[in-house]
Amino acid sequence: MNWQHQTLRNLSNSLINKEISSLELCEFFLERMTRHQHLNAYLDVLPDQTREQARRADHLRSQGLAGPLTGIPIAHKDVFVTKEWVTTAASNMLAGYKSPFNATVVAALGIPDDDQPQAAGMVCLGKTNMDEFAMGSSNENSAFGPALNPWDIRRVSGGSSGGSAVAVAAGLAPIATGTDTGGSIRQPAAFCGLTGIKPTYGRVSRYGMIAYASSLDQAGPIGKTAEDCALLLSAMSIHDPR
Repeated sequence: MNWQHQTLRNLSNSLINKEISSLELCEFFLERMTRHQHLNAYLDVLPDQTREQARRADHLRSQGLAGPLTGIPIAHKDVFVTKEWVTTAASNMLAGYKSPFNATVVAALGIPDDDQPQAAGMVCLGKTNMDEFAMGSSNENSAFGPALNPWDIRRVSGGSSGGSAVAVAAGLAPIATGTDTGGSIRQPAAFCGLTGIKPTYGRVSRYGMIAYASSLDQAGPIGKTAEDCALLLSAMSIHDPR
């Protein structure tokens, strides 16, 4: 099965029908990420942490506690702070920084815990490349090198959420998060042949999302289809009193 081409609904059905486990699915994408490192889609990858989350997702499913997105891998733009993965916003100014908490978007989509018991149960594959502090529209302004358009590496991937778009377009993640101030989800999605949504301001929590222009910034999905984006947007859009 070419899992990299499957929609979220297809992946969910395959997990429900036990055609594949979350751990096996994550191993599939981790292997592809290793083979396509030259695209520079990811800035931080922790395979052992990904595998541990996948095992927890499989356990939730075995206990009858899985939701529709439980066990599906996801990539997060490196502008969302994360406890396990380094968060740099593609800048050397934040090299090695690890947050003491997860951004609300990351927590809402991740494995359920005491702080977020209704989380979607998705598994983090890693943090994706971007223009430094989201200030760019080509992903050429990353301190760690550009994310390359998988359709033609001579062309830009778009930005600032270029790494997320490259990861999905190249089959290195089923879906990814991005942020959009003036086109930073929609433009790279278009450049890489994908779908992206900038939600209405306030629809998705910005807590734990490094700001560029806080009165305009919004978190949103980058996926293969409009339905994929709708499913992820629904899971991202939790109430956050902060």
